Formats: sequence, structure tokens, C-alpha cells
Amino acid sequence: MEPYYISSSFLSRKENISPKRETQYYNIHQKKALHDFAKQMKGLKKQAERQNRHLVFLCIGSDRATGDCFGPLVGEKLLAHFSSSRFPAAMPAVFGTLNEPVHAINLERTIYTIHKIFYSPYIIAMDASLGISRHIGYITLGNGPLLPGIGVQKKLPEIGDASITGIVNVSGKNCHTTLQTTRLSTVVELSDFTANGILKGFL
Repeated sequence: MEPYYISSSFLSRKENISPKRETQYYNIHQKKALHDFAKQMKGLKKQAERQNRHLVFLCIGSDRATGDCFGPLVGEKLLAHFSSSRFPAAMPAVFGTLNEPVHAINLERTIYTIHKIFYSPYIIAMDASLGISRHIGYITLGNGPLLPGIGVQKKLPEIGDASITGIVNVSGKNCHTTLQTTRLSTVVELSDFTANGILKGFL
């Protein structure tokens, strides 16, 4: 049986991961994966608190392609939870939802806005990614910047103190078509796992 996480030594560069850091892969269908993912999220939350930095979730993607809506789906779930809190000012900020997506066109402007609103924010960036076939349905979590757009040959700024990706399909020559034809069920499962793991980390 394949482990619920694996070392970044097995990674493809197209999976949005910087080769300079160690990243864990979580198989969302493994029983212990959600517990351990939530534990890591709790650790990131404590790290932000120790550094007295406001936590920001930057959920990158667009609802115009099925495979690219991983980030906005997570953002939608997080925003609904945090905005319903009795103490919303103390909750993490969320940028990137289905109604207000953050994508290649407005990413730099959004990063500027985040730094204008928050002094030294602790940013956890997330995005859909393409990888090798056996990694489809995995979530990655690492303590370093996200490389958005690398799977579709776009040059975008690195962003994040930590990063999360959902591997939605296989990388190849026609990445845009691949994202358009990705199964919605895969993206929904990945976004549910990620949002639930983040929220469990805040309990």
C-alpha cells in the first residue's frame, strides 16, 4: 500500500514545488492523512502566532477551468467558516474564492494588497497542480513558497511562507486542455480534504 505522504525527492518540477525544500505528499484516501495534515496546519498556525504575524490564505485559481478551481473552492469554504466567527478580526484572512478568484492576471496586485493591509503577513499559498499519474489525488504541504503557473508554463511570482497544492491531473504537452478536462470529483475531494484539514488545525 502506498504511504499517505512521500518525500519531495520523488517530485516532478511541474508540481509547483521548489526543489530547494522538503515537501510532504498526503494521499487523501489514507485514513491517517487528514489527522497528520491538520497537525501540520496547527504547527503553521502556532508559528505565525509566535512571530506575531497575521495568517493569510492565498487561494490561487479560476473557476473557468475545472482543474484550476481547487484554490477557489478551498477559499470559499474557509471564508464561510472564518467570516461566521464571533471574532472575525482574529481569524485568518482569505484571498481567492469562486466569486473573487486570484489568478495570473491579478496575482501581483493581490500580493501587493495583502502586504498593504497586513504588516509582515504569514502567507499560506495554495494552487492546483499537475504531476505524475501516481500523485493524482494527493495534497502537498511544504514550508516554502509556491511556484504558481509552473505546470502550465507561466512565469508568476513565488509566494508564501508555506504552500499547499492539490494534484488534479497529469502534466503533459497540452496543460491547458488537461485542466479543462479534469474530473470535478477529484478537485472537490482535494478541496474538501484541504479545507477540513485547515479547519481541524484551528480547533
